[in-house]
Amino acid sequence: MVIQNSSFYLFMQEIIISAKQSKLKYWLDIWQNKELFWILAKRDVSVRYKQTTVGALWSVLRPLATVLTSLFVFGKIAKLPSEPNTPYAIMVFSGVLIWTFFAQSLQQISNSLVANSNLISKVYFPRLIIPASSLLIGIIDLIISFSVFLLLCVWYDFYPSWQIIFLPIFILMAFLSALGIGLFMAVLN
Repeated sequence: MVIQNSSFYLFMQEIIISAKQSKLKYWLDIWQNKELFWILAKRDVSVRYKQTTVGALWSVLRPLATVLTSLFVFGKIAKLPSEPNTPYAIMVFSGVLIWTFFAQSLQQISNSLVANSNLISKVYFPRLIIPASSLLIGIIDLIISFSVFLLLCVWYDFYPSWQIIFLPIFILMAFLSALGIGLFMAVLN
């Protein structure tokens, strides 16, 4: 169909969206796309918890199975001693808590770019958003597992000392280590 009206003009413009040139502008670009971060994180959480039969119970069962296995292997078979005045289950669970967060976050970040390859190839946005949004699952699992840890402390009538204030530092170190190594692995994937 040809339009005969001479007053009607259709201008085609080519729009090119590209990354900003400096690092500061790239971080600004990430900040401007923070809504995309939350959309991707919400989608990942929805897939993880709402669309599975086990759901959030998996966040409890996985560390508990690891703790029970470790208790049997290291406590019963190897007969390794625990710290004085600390129940062995709490000592093992505290290590499993951080390790599970690190390992799961590393796995999620490493597979994030491959899992979202169709999104990456279609539209421009800061690519760092995808791995960062996949970390939210690990943080939610950490919160759920930490609540189980607190229940275990109440069960054993064990209350941590003042050194528990350093826990956020260890979580931050695990977070940054998982992010750094995971980004490297994601590029290799």
